[in-house]
Amino acid sequence: MTEDSQRNFRSVYYEKVGFRGVEEKKSLEILLKDDRLDIEKLCTFSQRFPLPSMYRALVWKVLLGILPPHHESHAQVMMYRKEQYSDVLHALRVVRFVSDATPQVEVYLRMYQLESGKLPRSPSFPREPEDEVFLAIAKAMEEMVEDSVDCYWIIRCFVNQLNSKYRDSLPQLPKAFEQYLNLEDSRLLSHLKTCSAVSKLPYDLWFKRCFAGCLPESSLQRVWDKVVSGSCKILVFVAVEILLTFKIKVMALNSAEKITKFLENFTSSERRWSEQRDCHHVTPWLCT
Repeated sequence: MTEDSQRNFRSVYYEKVGFRGVEEKKSLEILLKDDRLDIEKLCTFSQRFPLPSMYRALVWKVLLGILPPHHESHAQVMMYRKEQYSDVLHALRVVRFVSDATPQVEVYLRMYQLESGKLPRSPSFPREPEDEVFLAIAKAMEEMVEDSVDCYWIIRCFVNQLNSKYRDSLPQLPKAFEQYLNLEDSRLLSHLKTCSAVSKLPYDLWFKRCFAGCLPESSLQRVWDKVVSGSCKILVFVAVEILLTFKIKVMALNSAEKITKFLENFTSSERRWSEQRDCHHVTPWLCT
């Protein structure tokens, strides 16, 4: 039996006994052992497979540019990142924008505002819509990343990626969603149009917040693996899969308001989405 045949046999066996990610994990560990990490290969891996939890933060930091590709520089660079974090936090305490009682996600927001030159004149000023997006992403990220320094830097660079790399693509996603839903289930799309719901779907929740506060953490991590590694198109496919999964429920609703309300809140009572559909189900679409 050839080496490739043995590997394929092992992959099938592992998947049958519930260890689908064993071979993928080994492949990632090989990539992470390189003296100079190959960004392109890490992106490709992240597009094809969900990242193992133990390596997710590291891979995200490399792909988002928080850490350089060279291993020997990681410790020193993170020391600088930690010092910068401490300096910004200290400055906010001095001007009394944050205190020990400030929720951590709000601390992250104020730090981001200060570093991007958008800190309001007073903490009591009303938040902008972009602040609410940041807080939603920060709240979800806080559940995924334990270390506060890592968490802030990943949030910061994730949001910057949305605002720069994906700035022109994100506004086009609602149209792409309509096109793909039409291909998958034209009858469902017709129902949405009949109810005047297409323009009222929770696109901000799906595409600006990248499903933060919508999907279960295990599913959200897999979606964000794809976003971090270069594909915001995954957001369209996840949105389509949500509609297809809850087609019966959506078809029974006869108004845009009811449909939108259900889609905004379905995870609170419909956690089975993560069991029925995961990123393996939609990842093949990325190649189309």
